Amino acid sequence: MLQMKQPLQNLNQSQRTALAGVFVLLFPILSPNLFRPLGRASPSLFSEWNAPRPRHLRLLQGALDRQISIRQQVELWSPLADQGWKPCTESYRGVPLPEKSHGFLQVFLDGGLNQQRMGICDAVAVAKIMNVTLVIPRLEVNPVWQDSSSFTDIFDLDHFISVLKDKVRIVRELPVQYAWSTRDYYATGIRATRIKTAPVHASAEWYLENVLPVIQSYGIAAVAPFSHRLAFDNLPESIQRLRCKVNFEALHFVPHIRELGDALVHRLRYPPSSSQTLGTMDPTDRINTIVKAGTGKFAVLHLRFDKDMAAHSGCDFEGGKAEKLALAKYRQVIWQGRVLNSQFTDEELRNKGRCPLTPEEIGLLLSALGFSNNTRLYLASHQVYGGEARISTLRKLFPGIENKKSLASTEELADVEGKASLMAAVDYYVSMKSDIFISASPGNMHNALLAHRAYLNLKTIRPNMILLGQVFVNKSLDWSEFEGAVVNGHKNRQGQLRLRKQKQSIYTYPAPDCMCKAA
Repeated sequence: MLQMKQPLQNLNQSQRTALAGVFVLLFPILSPNLFRPLGRASPSLFSEWNAPRPRHLRLLQGALDRQISIRQQVELWSPLADQGWKPCTESYRGVPLPEKSHGFLQVFLDGGLNQQRMGICDAVAVAKIMNVTLVIPRLEVNPVWQDSSSFTDIFDLDHFISVLKDKVRIVRELPVQYAWSTRDYYATGIRATRIKTAPVHASAEWYLENVLPVIQSYGIAAVAPFSHRLAFDNLPESIQRLRCKVNFEALHFVPHIRELGDALVHRLRYPPSSSQTLGTMDPTDRINTIVKAGTGKFAVLHLRFDKDMAAHSGCDFEGGKAEKLALAKYRQVIWQGRVLNSQFTDEELRNKGRCPLTPEEIGLLLSALGFSNNTRLYLASHQVYGGEARISTLRKLFPGIENKKSLASTEELADVEGKASLMAAVDYYVSMKSDIFISASPGNMHNALLAHRAYLNLKTIRPNMILLGQVFVNKSLDWSEFEGAVVNGHKNRQGQLRLRKQKQSIYTYPAPDCMCKAA
């Protein structure tokens, strides 16, 4: 035994140091999951694993102790009153479909689901402007989520073509003589039929002067990139209304997404435990419980708090020094440190409303607006930066939080699991069926649902980011002061229709272009 120990005892200091160094070098290889500071999901053990603690303990306690009146609940869950506007997608001066098309238009769309949705609407409008036949748009592989879902994986193609048959010619695929016009063909060289210079928010005249001649010469043109390539202003009424017809009437999700969405909605409205409990209650208590809990109703929260957003905001989310360093490193790697907000202090950013709301802060907002802790709250989001540790305070305020995985079985989710666009489509569908929709911060999903729900006069809460940034910075506020400020600051931010202004997106503000004053 002494002889076996002797070699180790004879190692000098430099040899021991060398062995330790080898161990340090090999440890990340043997345990790679512990060393991933740039991952988009859960934080790693040695870079960001400081579980964020509540930032607003005083307000949190007030929210947990609050009493909500029946009147508050009735007002909160009541649908929006008629605002005197109705959908209008048929133009009074619509142009009938000409007998002959000038040729074919292809577009290649990048981005996520909602950016691609806008691109599809624009593609139909551009085809109408030029009197050409639209080939079903090709959806590019999302570079972040690596989702290769096609148009027909997401949208009901038969419905799409049927709704637009009197407006625009649409084909599922190119005729044989144009079969050469593929993504691979355009990726391997400069091609006369490829249009890659379309300016952002191009006018109708630009397409007539630059793309139509190519189609007339070759029979086809492929425009890529195409996202945000059609103006919002100075277009005929018929084109504007056509864009909305595509967005709100032609783009239906495929049946299996709608069926899954309907199942989730049913389980949110009629959870088994509540129906069993209500059946055994005294009638008076049963009525009070229904009113207080908003039984049969649910809200959707789009909680956009991913690592990209957290890092790009330049804000401090009190995850400790490790999190600050990790986000700074992420900014350096992804944007080479060129993030405008990083020149401001955290307090300055919050006072300007530039910091995304954390799950804790959105929970306090909902509590102040009158949502009870019995609220059925559906979480529409991908993974939240900080994982369950960051959601824990929101879950404490609203134990009834649900998502796709808590409501559906593995078998039911099999067709959408791992496919970001299909998962987003399910969330979009459920959001459109909800009684109230809230988005924690602006973005394509927020804008798309804001428009669609405004079009149908559905209640949608838009957080007042400047107000919230200022009240969360003010640590002296007690619960009643915070609640009063939030309620007053959101009286006109619950679905009241806002008319589109010059340069604003028709996909965020559908009125007055696609809506008419009711008689």
